[in-house]
Amino acid sequence: QVQLVESGGGLVQPGGSLRLSCAASGNVSSINVMTWYRQTPGQERESVAVLVNGGMRNFADSVKGRFTISRDNAKKSVYLEMGSLKPEDTAVYYCHIQGITTWGRPFSAWGQGTQVTVSS
Repeated sequence: QVQLVESGGGLVQPGGSLRLSCAASGNVSSINVMTWYRQTPGQERESVAVLVNGGMRNFADSVKGRFTISRDNAKKSVYLEMGSLKPEDTAVYYCHIQGITTWGRPFSAWGQGTQVTVSS
């Protein structure tokens, strides 16, 4: 079983920065795709940033140039660096990881979500 634990959300003023972290634990052998999503009440969960094994990254148009995604293989973690934050970035942010377990089976796991509020 694979668990993801997120941290780093909070309240920040417009123009500020936050760093979200997502750490995987359990029977993780390898990680292939790491994605950050966000969701606001009444809206669909949307992909914000994707990092694929091998280094390819993709970002939603709304965050390009402001957000970056990175990973630490040793810590089995993925990070979302958010800069120049806007009130419309306010949402619950979720990490999602796809990979292979130590048993050789694919897994797909979600973090618990962390609230990011951008407000003065």
